[in-house]
Amino acid sequence: MKKRNTFAALLLIAASLTAAEPSRAADNTATSAALTLDEALRLTREHNPKARQASEEVTAADARVAESRSAWFPRISGKAGYRYIDPVSKIDLPTGSMQFMPNNNYDARITAEMMIYDFGRTGSTVDLAKAGRNSATIMQDLTLRDLSLATVQSFYSALFLQEAVRVQDKEIAALRKNLDHMQKRYAEGAATRFDLLTTQVRLAAAGNRKIDLESKLRNQEITLRRLCGLDEHAPLNLKGSFDIAAADMDSGKLATSALDHRPEVMLARENLKAASYKKSLAVKEFLPKIVGSASWGTTNGYVPDIEKMRTNVAAGVELQVPIFDGFRKSASLREAAALKRSAEQQRLDTEQMSRAEVQQSINDLNSSREKIESTRLQVSQADLAAQHARIRYDNGLATTLDLLDAEAALAEAELANLQARYEYVLNAYSVRRASGDLIRQ
Repeated sequence: MKKRNTFAALLLIAASLTAAEPSRAADNTATSAALTLDEALRLTREHNPKARQASEEVTAADARVAESRSAWFPRISGKAGYRYIDPVSKIDLPTGSMQFMPNNNYDARITAEMMIYDFGRTGSTVDLAKAGRNSATIMQDLTLRDLSLATVQSFYSALFLQEAVRVQDKEIAALRKNLDHMQKRYAEGAATRFDLLTTQVRLAAAGNRKIDLESKLRNQEITLRRLCGLDEHAPLNLKGSFDIAAADMDSGKLATSALDHRPEVMLARENLKAASYKKSLAVKEFLPKIVGSASWGTTNGYVPDIEKMRTNVAAGVELQVPIFDGFRKSASLREAAALKRSAEQQRLDTEQMSRAEVQQSINDLNSSREKIESTRLQVSQADLAAQHARIRYDNGLATTLDLLDAEAALAEAELANLQARYEYVLNAYSVRRASGDLIRQ
């Protein structure tokens, strides 16, 4: 009986382990799925703390708009209290003393107070709060755009470093092949010790360059994981290419788009509106306002029975006129006027900067495009030179140094071409940023 129970338990354990294997395999497949640029941008916008912070600031700005509108509604409050007074007013009569107010005073009431007219002061406050909400929305777009651009740069930097490591591996493989061949020639006496050491030194230098590239790649992957909100140990399987569609090069069209859609320009214009609302509000602080109030409650102290609680109602209208406040309002008005002039200059500077950045980004893009063409020719020439050097070396017509120089020149040309393609991609995104594109994809 015990043997059968043991055998059944072993079968159950084996079955559970077998069932767990596919799920673990599925998890590994999911975590190692290819990460495209669009997916990285989506993760950044949804999970990055700065993106969430910007979203919460928009929510807070919405709440401030609702708070500013509260002045249009009545303020209702309730209160209840007790107060002991001694002595109190009373008069002595032949029949006894007559007290006009009680020693123990009780009062409970509900009061409503409402601003009836304030010459547009509340309206200006609401407009100012709306401008703040618009600014918060623009700041959210600005934050998401900058995060997206940082993700693009990190993504393509990681791709560039991966390709650079592959190019370095190719150079190392060629150097190792040369080193094996050189060791055979040295053993046969056909090569000198200097030739052997030169090859070894070149191989060690190529290995050091690969170590540097791999270190930069790991650091770039850390940055990309942080931007996307991924786990610090999550594997990255990047899927992308440096071959992207050519960017629009019409500077006039791009400059117009920048002035219409760039967040910095829109924010500067919104700041100018806010400064105008502040100035309008400062002017209206000199104007009076009319406030109405009404209350209902119960209290004691009415003759002839001063201890009896009785219901009472009060209502009134009040005109509040500012007369002197220590020059606070006049100083506030001067401050608001200066801030408006400052906001106007900020708007002009931002528009000029946007037009200049459009032109600069186009110039950088043109330069990187020309570099791609020139480095492509360099790669073709260096590859052909390396092939000839190998043939000449095998036939004894070239030295070891000639062969190593040709291999190094080929690797440098390939890296230069890769660098030019990498710069072209980043400059293309710089053009999109300068023209007001929020880079969602």
